[in-house]
Amino acid sequence: MDNTSVYKFNLQKLNGDDISLSAYKNKVLLIVNTASQCGFTAQLKDLVELKNQFKDTDFEILAFPSNDFGGQEPLEGAAIAAFCENVGANYPVFDKIRVRGAFAHPLYQFFADKKENGKLKSVPRWNFHKFLIDREGHVTDFYYPFTKPTSSKIRKRIERLLSAAH
Repeated sequence: MDNTSVYKFNLQKLNGDDISLSAYKNKVLLIVNTASQCGFTAQLKDLVELKNQFKDTDFEILAFPSNDFGGQEPLEGAAIAAFCENVGANYPVFDKIRVRGAFAHPLYQFFADKKENGKLKSVPRWNFHKFLIDREGHVTDFYYPFTKPTSSKIRKRIERLLSAAH
């Protein structure tokens, strides 16, 4: 397996099911750390809109709730699921994880280590930091929280990755 790929990571969905990111092989992914009580929480609906724009393609959004910034994700498990259902989340939401610091989930340690991922170094500075992953599971770009998921910058990059031969 390619060690510079996100496919080597296993995570837990909100329902408790373990899943390997290799289940998303050949898909373009947008990985986002989320929070239910953040100034950027409206982006959850933007993520729904973005997913709808690419609904008949090999594109997926993966949401990772995190309480690392200002305690803005106080909810747990079923409460997070209910909140996401209320905003119409049409993408997988995973169990709450840490995304920065010594106790960050290995996936986010991977994003922060250019030697490991072979591309870039980026540590979320706040909720709704976004990572774009190509069909081979490689990190291709990241976007700060103030960049809306529906921005033309993100949409055009997704379109390019989807149209790339695989």
